[in-house]
Amino acid sequence: MAYKTLITSEQNGVFIITLNRPEKRNAISYELIQDVLRALEQAEKSSCQVLIVTANGKAFCAGMDLDDLKALGAAKKTQVEHVEDSRTMARLFRAIYDCPKPSIAAVNGAAIAGGTGIATLCDITLAVPEAKFGYTEVRIGFVPAIVSTFLIRQVGEKQARDLLLTGRLIDAAEAYRIGLINEVVASENLMSRAHEIASMLMENSPASVRATKELLSKNVNAELDQQIEAAVEQNARMRLSHDFREGVSAFLEKRKPKWSGR
Repeated sequence: MAYKTLITSEQNGVFIITLNRPEKRNAISYELIQDVLRALEQAEKSSCQVLIVTANGKAFCAGMDLDDLKALGAAKKTQVEHVEDSRTMARLFRAIYDCPKPSIAAVNGAAIAGGTGIATLCDITLAVPEAKFGYTEVRIGFVPAIVSTFLIRQVGEKQARDLLLTGRLIDAAEAYRIGLINEVVASENLMSRAHEIASMLMENSPASVRATKELLSKNVNAELDQQIEAAVEQNARMRLSHDFREGVSAFLEKRKPKWSGR
């Protein structure tokens, strides 16, 4: 299957999705979202037992693509249209979270905003020491609504409030300390460690692993459905705000935003 924004491969029971927009720091475009969703379907239908998600270039994923961000700020879309756009991002995160096969993120560099979401919604997240993580949406007048529903479960409310409200970046060591990632791995060992964990997972019963993943998802599905729908609505409302338009413009123009609070 051909993809424009990523590369897929299968070897020894492992399906690998490699984000492949290094010139854009693997930023999230709507095309990339659709490619990842298709690749996840391909992985689910394949005979592989484990999924690895990684990226080419110096960054893992720098968040939303600037061109798409600019289009969002300039678009004269209705609330309903913004809701549908928000649901597209929600589908991406939910597909990674609910993937029936165990998943490993091998984070080779910065994973920012939505990139942090992709990296940390895998079952196991490995990161190189120089990796950076952060939910920077508030810096551009946006809201990290959808990822917040998962983040609170991962690190607890107090840590989530810190990260979401400040929009600060943290390094791999701090991400490990607060439980956002599982291991810090030297860059030269990143993929070998990912394959080592994949081999460990494949020693287990595939039926048991699948059933365990299904159980973990079912335990929170009803609550997640409700919270994500509320997050989608909040995300869409924020896109219509003056602060969002100003934040995007300031970011693209490399200047300090002038917030109005509306």
